[in-house]
Amino acid sequence: MWNQHKTSIILAITFIVILSTFWLLPQLGFIVFIAILIDLLLRPLVRRLQTFRCMPRGLAAAISLIFFILLISSLLALLSTTLATSLQKFALDLPRLTEALRGALSSVSFLSTQLDELWQELATISITALRSSIDTLVSIFTKIFDTVIILFTSFYLLKDGKQIQLWISGLFPDKDRRRVFRLLTHILRSLHVYIYSQLIICFIMGFIVFCYFSYRDLPYPSVFAVISGISEFIPVIGPTIASAFGTALTATVSPWVAAQTMCFYIIITQLNHNIIYPTLIGRSLHLHPIAILIGILLGGCLLDAPGMFLAVPVMVIVRLVIIDVYHDGKQPQTRKIP
Repeated sequence: MWNQHKTSIILAITFIVILSTFWLLPQLGFIVFIAILIDLLLRPLVRRLQTFRCMPRGLAAAISLIFFILLISSLLALLSTTLATSLQKFALDLPRLTEALRGALSSVSFLSTQLDELWQELATISITALRSSIDTLVSIFTKIFDTVIILFTSFYLLKDGKQIQLWISGLFPDKDRRRVFRLLTHILRSLHVYIYSQLIICFIMGFIVFCYFSYRDLPYPSVFAVISGISEFIPVIGPTIASAFGTALTATVSPWVAAQTMCFYIIITQLNHNIIYPTLIGRSLHLHPIAILIGILLGGCLLDAPGMFLAVPVMVIVRLVIIDVYHDGKQPQTRKIP
């Protein structure tokens, strides 16, 4: 039994240990995961520079990483001059908006108590999630030591990624090396699809929300656009909270505007879930919405906001490993990963 399924058992134990580091050593696990995401983002650029410019892979990796650093720095500089002012004004106006919303709701006497409690819970959840997400993103790029580790790890993954993959596969018996290499390739390919698709979805949803708030001359369009964009990294729960938060605050303008905003959020959410998300990600990840919801809740319980962010990628990895182990036990000669 051990000799027949030794590779499957080792793979299962290895991935359990690796995933456990996200709980036992969350900072280390998160840094490594961000480095892997940067590697997946820049790998096509490195490959293109290698192919069309005939560059050594190390030089292509260095140029790609420098381009990424300059791009992120430019975006942060742009945000600091545009979004920072709006975000600061929004934070200062939030107590006033809260009181205005309570005043609007108090006119409906029989619902005032329930709506007030609902608002308190919604405001607490939304503000906590927003601050936690922003703090998480800011801490990644403001801690010098962590940033250096991320950049160096990303560089070596870009430069020697395939050699690392071959080295890991070479640790297994000869008959299973191709299988392990194929499993790692499927994992990286699935994560590549996920991260690219999520970035595109975040940009699309943020742009649509910004256009709506700007066209309707509603306050803080850039703030709500960023909230909607960031929330897309937490499927199902994130967009729901962002929608409820945006709808609630537009109620300070008028109930009719809040109703229109609610209809707007419902429409774009349905378009996202039924058209945009399936088109970009398709069914390649093979994750049911219920499984995603449970995974996000579990990740949030274990690691708060980072756990929600990592939930879907981790579930993708776990699914692929389980399928590989299953096929090894049931059909040893035909180990295919759908």
